[in-house]
Amino acid sequence: MISYELLGIAVLWLFLYGYLIVASVDFGAGFFAYYARLTKRDHMINRLISRYLSPVWEITNVFFVFFFVGIVGFFPKTAYYYGSALLIPGSIAVILLAIRGSFYAFENYGSKENIVYLFLYGATGLLIPASLSVALTLSEGGFIAEFGTLVRLQYMTLFTSPLSWSIVALAIVSVLFISSAFLCFYASRADDQPALNLMRTYALFWSTPTIIAAFTAFIYLSQHNERHFQNMMGLWWLLALSVGFFMLGIWLLYDGRRYGLAFISIMLQFFCAFFAYGIGHYPYILDPYITIQEGATHESMGFALVIAFIGGLCLLVPSLILVFKLFLFDADYVKGKK
Repeated sequence: MISYELLGIAVLWLFLYGYLIVASVDFGAGFFAYYARLTKRDHMINRLISRYLSPVWEITNVFFVFFFVGIVGFFPKTAYYYGSALLIPGSIAVILLAIRGSFYAFENYGSKENIVYLFLYGATGLLIPASLSVALTLSEGGFIAEFGTLVRLQYMTLFTSPLSWSIVALAIVSVLFISSAFLCFYASRADDQPALNLMRTYALFWSTPTIIAAFTAFIYLSQHNERHFQNMMGLWWLLALSVGFFMLGIWLLYDGRRYGLAFISIMLQFFCAFFAYGIGHYPYILDPYITIQEGATHESMGFALVIAFIGGLCLLVPSLILVFKLFLFDADYVKGKK
């Protein structure tokens, strides 16, 4: 029988994966919008990006809020350790999210032609995933020191660690790859050939840095946390599936057809890799301070949270499907006719 701790962390990991995909499309779109302006190609893709973001940007962070509230509810110790260690990186991420939210507000009031706002929009699209990726680095252990009742982040160790920078690089290039692959599919739905050709080029280009960054992070993980690395090697079949879906997605993009299946393949690529990483981390949430069993809340509270979050997932997923059906996959809306 699956314990409530494992069920809870599995549900939370699903929410985090949902945020990974939805937020990556949003963050990457910001970078591409700014880059298109710099290269005088904004007339090709920025209307397409705006049509996607208009109905979606307000629900992007729902997954992250669910995960954040859930991780503290299921595993209260995370608030103590991560809350102290991520005080500065977390504050930076919150500020960047606020700046990004301000862009949406200003855009609605007609300031979207302002290059400064567009620059902030594009820059935050890369800086937010970079700052949030610090949490994954810390979970590997060796970056947090405990002095009595004080928890301190070892900044020098963090900034000089190749694992830390490899995870940051992986976060950034993954955002650009996922976003370009989705926008490629979205352009095909809109029958927007210029935007499709441009986003297809971007998707194929960013695929190579993504796979290189993934292998680099994997190598540095083996040097930093051998236990985690060996656990992931035991899940070789998940990693092999990830590589297989990656190759399928790239082939479909290169072949220039079935862009929806190509994006689904890329989603499955990250799903397999993300869950191989998460399962390989077991039993630690923060190595060596917090384990899933020892750090979990009381059993009755845990079961209540599991039921609440499964219910939330059952409400959130149909809501997203409805939004996609009414806006993103509506033929007239996608083509800009309404």
